[in-house]
Amino acid sequence: MRTVVAAILMVIAGVCGAEAQPVDVDACAVPGYMLFGDNLLQRVWAAAKANHLKIVVFGTTSSTLAGSETSPDAYPARLEATLRRLLPGLTIDVVSYAKPRQTAERMVKGFDKVLKEEKPVLAIWQTGTYDAMQGVDPKEFLLNVTAGVEKLRAAGVDVILVNMQYNPRTENILAIEAYSENLRWVARERQVPLFDRFAIMRNWNDSGAIDLFAATKDIAIAKRVHECIGRALASLIIDAGRLGAVEGKAPQ
Repeated sequence: MRTVVAAILMVIAGVCGAEAQPVDVDACAVPGYMLFGDNLLQRVWAAAKANHLKIVVFGTTSSTLAGSETSPDAYPARLEATLRRLLPGLTIDVVSYAKPRQTAERMVKGFDKVLKEEKPVLAIWQTGTYDAMQGVDPKEFLLNVTAGVEKLRAAGVDVILVNMQYNPRTENILAIEAYSENLRWVARERQVPLFDRFAIMRNWNDSGAIDLFAATKDIAIAKRVHECIGRALASLIIDAGRLGAVEGKAPQ
C-alpha cells in the first residue's frame, strides 16, 4: 500500500511543479452544465455588498505548486487575481491552508482555529484524494465531510466543495468513485455548490485543450491547469454569489 501511495504522490507532484508560462484563455473553457448550479452563496453576496470578500482554501497537495501553498501560480492565488480583475470594486483576499497528506477528518479538526483567525465568508474545501489513497472507509469519509460542512455553515461561512483532480495516469490505480459520489451527495443534501474538478479536468484532457497525460513531461501544464481552475472557480463564485447584482436584492 505504501508503494502505491508513494507512486501516486509522485505523479501528483509532477502535475504541481510548473514554471510560469503564458496561458491560452480558450484552454480554460468549461461547459456551463459542469460549472453552474442552483445552490447559492448568500454570505458571499452580503460580504460583496459590504465590499470585502475573505476566502479560505482548505486542500492538499493538488491545491499547491512547487511545494508551497503560497505559490503565486497555484489556483488559490490565481482565483484571487481573477476575482480582483473581474470585481475591481471589492477588496478580495484568498488565503490557502493547503497541506499535504490530510484526510477530511484531519482537515475538519483544524477548521475552528482557521475560522477564528481568518474570519472568512467562504471556504473552498478540496478533499477526497488522500482519503482514497489511505483506504478510508467511504462511509466514514461521508460522515467527516458532512460534519465539516455543518461546522463551516454553523460558523456563518459559505462552502464550495471541490473533488479530486483528474489524472489519466492514475485513474486506473486509485479508486475514487465512492468518495466523489459522497461529495456530490453532501453538496446536494446540504445545498452547497460542488466544483467538479475531476469532470472539468477530464473535459480539458478529452477535448485536447490541456494534455494531462503529458503532465509529468511538460512542467508548464501545471501552471495552465491552476490558472484555468482559478478562473473557473471565480466564475462559479460570481454566479452562485450573484455578484453581478450586489447592488440589488439578496439572491433567492
